[in-house]
Amino acid sequence: MNPAPSAANADVASAPSSRAASECWRAAALDALRECDPIAKANAVRALHAQAAAGAPRWAPQRVLATPDGLPGRPAQPPLVEPRELQRRSMSTPQGRVVLLHALAHIEFNAINLALDAVWRFPGMPDAFYADWLGVAAEEAYHFSLLRARLADYGHAYGDFPAHNGLWEMCERTSADVLARMALVPRVLEARGLDAAPPIRARLKQAGDDESAAILDIILRDEVGHVRIGNHWFRYVCEARDLDPHAAWLALAEQYRAPRMRGPFNYEARRRAGFDDAELDTLAAQDAAEQTAPKKSGGRDAGE
Repeated sequence: MNPAPSAANADVASAPSSRAASECWRAAALDALRECDPIAKANAVRALHAQAAAGAPRWAPQRVLATPDGLPGRPAQPPLVEPRELQRRSMSTPQGRVVLLHALAHIEFNAINLALDAVWRFPGMPDAFYADWLGVAAEEAYHFSLLRARLADYGHAYGDFPAHNGLWEMCERTSADVLARMALVPRVLEARGLDAAPPIRARLKQAGDDESAAILDIILRDEVGHVRIGNHWFRYVCEARDLDPHAAWLALAEQYRAPRMRGPFNYEARRRAGFDDAELDTLAAQDAAEQTAPKKSGGRDAGE
């Protein structure tokens, strides 16, 4: 494991307060998802993960949990706007780096929610499915804590700048089908981070922000594992339903209006995350098609 920056201990996990945590860890994950305060959410996730790692399984996989109103829990700030309304700023300036760090913190906060949603929402999966996604949620909480502390170094906090809701919108669209969720959230939207992280890290290093670049190293290292988990469970469900994974992915991407992929791609990281050659060839073909398609005004990929 790479050594963490000094911000690693910025948020200290406390014991989960919900009674549901002692009865059903999936219900406890739902409690954490409903938590609006980002620090309390991150602490609850990390504490629940520690509890689950130390105890006999309490996932209750056959239990169907009712969907409450108000998902996900999130703070009043940042305001959520259309992606095209977010302005890009140069990372050569401190203000530009702050805006970037805030955008990354928002992605990681959403990633906590995405992983928690996978834990509670889908009954009938193996215990390992729930354990995997709770582990992902705990690592995303760690990433959020690192970025939150780094923002504080710059005199800012999460919520200071607008953000967009693209990641959660896909989460909502795929809420009825675990196959669609595994196909499109970790394998499409979150996998974009594998492509985006190296050039962002390079620009941060070029600007002399070694501390922020070190956080990007940690995030990329862990995100390879997160996408690999998504690939594993996508293929598991495809096998259970007697589906060809590649054909199923293409059909689901069209059905659920997943964003078309644009390069450059981090092929090495994507291979380590479990993408096969046929999938990578399809990404390259999509990118080539996008390069020749008429340009659309405004907007970004939902995962960016």
